[in-house]
Amino acid sequence: MLPAAEQEAPAPPNLERYARAIKALPGAQASGRVVEVVGLTIEAKGLVCEIGERVDITVRDNSTIPAEVVGFRAGHVLIMPLAEMTGIQPGSRVTATGAQLRAPVGRALLGRVLDGLGQPIDGLGPLATQRTVPVVSDPPHPLRRKPVSDPLVTGVRAIDGLITVGKGQRIGIFSGSGVGKSTLLGCIARSQNTDVTVIALIGERGREVREFVTNSLGPAGLARSVIVVSTSDQPALVRVRGAWLATA
Repeated sequence: MLPAAEQEAPAPPNLERYARAIKALPGAQASGRVVEVVGLTIEAKGLVCEIGERVDITVRDNSTIPAEVVGFRAGHVLIMPLAEMTGIQPGSRVTATGAQLRAPVGRALLGRVLDGLGQPIDGLGPLATQRTVPVVSDPPHPLRRKPVSDPLVTGVRAIDGLITVGKGQRIGIFSGSGVGKSTLLGCIARSQNTDVTVIALIGERGREVREFVTNSLGPAGLARSVIVVSTSDQPALVRVRGAWLATA
């Protein structure tokens, strides 16, 4: 047996696995409780968050309802839901996520149909995008905007010949139900020689979405389009966010 001074020193402990385990632990999350619900507005207390932040409301069956912070009043946080409110009761836990709504970007969006929150609803799997951008940003400087000088060919002779539309111009299409607004929109989208077309169907009836995608737009138009859908039966905040998402 070697003297104590000549014995080999024990190998240093391997701390890498402990470091990986610590990194995998979820961070601390601020949470509060629901105190009142009036209409579509939810009041919560004990929550530290900011305007536009996404929060999750935990209901009785441990499922969560996504919501968004829209204001503050008398020390309480005002929240609006992004889904059905069924199951919310006084004392329901509200957890801050620290995240705000962002729009996915990239060519992987071509041919996809998204909901008002940027999630795919076409059954083609998750989005293969790598980048996101904020849905709310400053508008372009008014003196840096390009003037409307070139005509936009819509493919409809009556419009092109009598009420010519210019590139960069905003136009409104107003009519009663069933007259053909979506059909006209699909016709304009198909006739454009563009790389990408972003189409937002906000407030449309649910049964009209598939008809627009398959008939009005068609496979060729869909292949170079990104469609954002927020139907009339969804919460008002989701419809607003859908418009923001499409114009981000």
